Amino acid sequence: MGERSDQVDRRILKSRAAMKRALLSLMKKKDFKSISITEIVHEADVNRGTFYKNYVYKEDILDEIICDVTNDLIMSFREPYKDLEKIDVRYLTSKAIKIFEHVETHASFYTLIASSTNFAGFENKLCQEIKQLLFNDFAYSLSNQTIDINILASYHSYALVGMIMEWVHTDYQYSSEYMAEQLLEIIRNSQRISIKEISVEVVEKKSN
Repeated sequence: MGERSDQVDRRILKSRAAMKRALLSLMKKKDFKSISITEIVHEADVNRGTFYKNYVYKEDILDEIICDVTNDLIMSFREPYKDLEKIDVRYLTSKAIKIFEHVETHASFYTLIASSTNFAGFENKLCQEIKQLLFNDFAYSLSNQTIDINILASYHSYALVGMIMEWVHTDYQYSSEYMAEQLLEIIRNSQRISIKEISVEVVEKKSN
C-alpha cells in the first residue's frame, strides 16, 4: 500500500512539474492572461483531468512556482551560516554561497522576471524576503548609532537582488561560482571599509 502511495505521489509531482515547466515556456511567448488551460496541458503533455486533479485555476500554478522559488531562495540564502552561531567572512568560502546556484537552477523563471511584465513587483518581493531574513537571522551591533538598522537591511537586500538581476540581464555571462566569488569579495571589501562600524552575528533561527 505504501509503495503504491509513493508511486501516486511521484506521478502527482511529475505532473505538477510538467505543468510548471509548460507555463513558464508559454510565458516566454505570450502574456500570462492570454494563456489557456488547454495550452498548458498540451505543452505539458497531460490531459485536462490531470490539471483539475491538481489545480483549479492557471493562477494556482503560477502561485506555486513563485512559492517554490521563494522557499528555495530562503534555503539558499541561509546555507552559508545555517550551522553557525557566528559568521566571519574571513573564513567564508565562495563554495558555501548557494544563492547564485539557486538562480541558475531557476534560470527560466528569473529570465522571465527580467524580460516580462507578468512578474511586476517580484523583484521587490525578493528584496523584502531577503530583508526579513536579515532581521530574523542576524543581530547587528553598530558603533555608529546614526545608522538606521532598517535602512541598512534594505541596502544589503536591494544590493544583492540588484547583483542577481544584473547577472540575469547579461544572460548569465558569468558562472555561478564566479558570482559567488564576486559577492564574497564585495562583502570582504565592505567590511574592510567599515569594520569598526558594524559587527554581525547569527541569531537563533526563526521558522518561516
